[in-house]
Amino acid sequence: MLPAATISDADTRSDFPINLSATKHKLKRLYISPPLSTAMKSPITRSTTSLSPLTIFIFLVLVHISIVGADALDSLRIRREINGKWPMFDCPQCMDKKEQANANSLAVGNHKVEKDIDIIVTYTDTSGAIKIRTVKSKDLSASWVWKNPIDDNQSKAEDSKPETRFEHSNPHSSNEHVDINEQPHKTSSLIHPAKHKRRALRQERRDRRTAELIQVSQKMMTQMEEAAIERAKTFDTSIKGRYGIWRKEYESPNSDSTVKLMRDQIIMAKAYASIAKAKNETVIYDSLIKHSKRSQQAIEKATFDSELAPSAVDRAKEMGHILALAKDQFYDCIIMARKLRVMLQSTEANVDEVKKKSASLTQLAAKTLPKPLHCLPLVLTTDYFLLTDKDIKIPDKRFLEDPSLYHYAIFSDNVLATSVVVNSTVLHAKEPEKHVFHIVTDKLNFAAMKMWFLVNHPEGSTIEVQNVDDFTWLNASYCPVLRQLESSRMREYYFKAHQTSSLTAGSDNLKYRNPKYLSMLNHLRFYLPEVYPKLDKILFLDDDIVVQKDLTPLWNVDLHGMVNGAVETCKESFHRFDKYLNFSNPKIADNFEPNACGWAFGMNMFDLKEWKKRDITGIYHGWQNMNEERTLWKLGTLPPGLITFYNLTHPLERSWHVLGLGYDPALNQTEIENAAVVHYNGNYKPWLDLAISKYRSYWSRYVKFDNPYLQMCNINSFMLS
Repeated sequence: MLPAATISDADTRSDFPINLSATKHKLKRLYISPPLSTAMKSPITRSTTSLSPLTIFIFLVLVHISIVGADALDSLRIRREINGKWPMFDCPQCMDKKEQANANSLAVGNHKVEKDIDIIVTYTDTSGAIKIRTVKSKDLSASWVWKNPIDDNQSKAEDSKPETRFEHSNPHSSNEHVDINEQPHKTSSLIHPAKHKRRALRQERRDRRTAELIQVSQKMMTQMEEAAIERAKTFDTSIKGRYGIWRKEYESPNSDSTVKLMRDQIIMAKAYASIAKAKNETVIYDSLIKHSKRSQQAIEKATFDSELAPSAVDRAKEMGHILALAKDQFYDCIIMARKLRVMLQSTEANVDEVKKKSASLTQLAAKTLPKPLHCLPLVLTTDYFLLTDKDIKIPDKRFLEDPSLYHYAIFSDNVLATSVVVNSTVLHAKEPEKHVFHIVTDKLNFAAMKMWFLVNHPEGSTIEVQNVDDFTWLNASYCPVLRQLESSRMREYYFKAHQTSSLTAGSDNLKYRNPKYLSMLNHLRFYLPEVYPKLDKILFLDDDIVVQKDLTPLWNVDLHGMVNGAVETCKESFHRFDKYLNFSNPKIADNFEPNACGWAFGMNMFDLKEWKKRDITGIYHGWQNMNEERTLWKLGTLPPGLITFYNLTHPLERSWHVLGLGYDPALNQTEIENAAVVHYNGNYKPWLDLAISKYRSYWSRYVKFDNPYLQMCNINSFMLS
């Protein structure tokens, strides 16, 4: 019995029916190993035994070349037949054709081939020589097995694929194909309708969710854009003091990270040291205290990392090691929280005390005058009393009472400050000869003020200096403030010793203990018609202002029947009536609105005709009498001014009057330069050492430092720079 023969075609990859007439060209090789006895009896073997080995080798090479060439030509023809007759089986109608083709191909393996096939057999004889022989397929015994080389190749390819697991047990799952989106796709005849519906619902949910996410994203983007636009509208480009973004220390956002770390380490070391001391752990306690002192010495007064000593980083590392040891031994969440809370309360108490001391010292510094400024009135007073009557010039009374001219009222005891107000006003006036200045001072400074303007008279203008003590009508029987100042209760409030025994005692009212509140110069602004009975309008100016533009247009402003023309100072909740008045008192709550807008004293245009018509001075006296116990407002002139001119004030343009140069270091520089008048209201006056340095030049440029009196008292540009 012969062994099984194998028919294979390496170039064919698809199932197709076998053409029996061309079978010998479709089969490449048939390896048969017949019994040795059969091979020895072969006539081919007997006829070639006498040939030389070289001749046999050449013969075999030629036979092999002819077989390979014929096989290649037939492979091309077979592919053309396959491509022409049998397309890819992608549709259900083609499945029957594919099954028929498979049945025809299987017929070869079931011996349904009717034609005889020539089979070329190669084998090796006993001497090792290769032999070739041709046999007929009908001569083979029934035990021979036929195999289709195409099916064999496909089975090998399937065996080489990795095993694929499916989550379902559908018997037709092997027919599924995967598309580009990795979604399973079956032929319509093999997919269950329920599965179709699930897929459709799943896809619908995906599309709906995608649409929702896109809509939410667009809505959020719109909100972000609107918020950015609103922030841009309110963005202030001005530099805000030490927090300006253009300062050098803000070049790096983490320029103080090491300083902050070391300060935090010191705080934690103090907390752990307190716990260690309570537990009698003296070694760790001493170590924490020692490293705290070293770290404090390394920091000193440093604010930024660039100001730290080179050894500061080493101190921070050492402190980190000892803190790690203390944490491992003492850390307890509840104990640490309690300890830090105690430290926080203690620190807050210390901060409050320091603030009170700072406020007290600031008020003390604001009330005192530098020695050069104290020298100036003394020298001027001495020279004034050396003058003869001929040297003292009296201004023309016609100019002082002419209502067609521009009149100013200045009430001050500061000679240098008053000179700056007059000089800056005249310098910017287009017609100086039409400007008249009415200056009122106290008895102590009257001679000095007169002497200054006798020798430093601004060219063209008219200046009148008066003594407030010469106003005999201003007495205690007429003026409630004078009567209150003479009362024992007011003297006790101002001069009782025990209230000023320490820096923090009575700090809430320390501002109102300033001597200016005891002077009638501060309250004389409520008696303008009595002081200047022949005038119709007058512009009131404080002595801490500087004029930067011509003020003549103010006399042409229509006040719309109001008495006072002033710039409003309220911004949001700032400078509202409730900041100055006691609205817990029914007299205040029933007559005024707490959110009413405040306005500024310092540059005010007063219509004296309307003043007299509405009896403004009488209104002022009435409220002053009701506030004798200081229950409606504290001392000062702005609260009674807000009450007296309530609903009688016409708001002026803000560019006329810019305030805050005496306390706010974050004002807009452009607004200051464009203002007609800048006001140093606050404690940081420009002639004091407390002054904000970047604002001082607006005032000092109008001081004539070459004046002999200023040089005699050492008042120079270096002092006021």
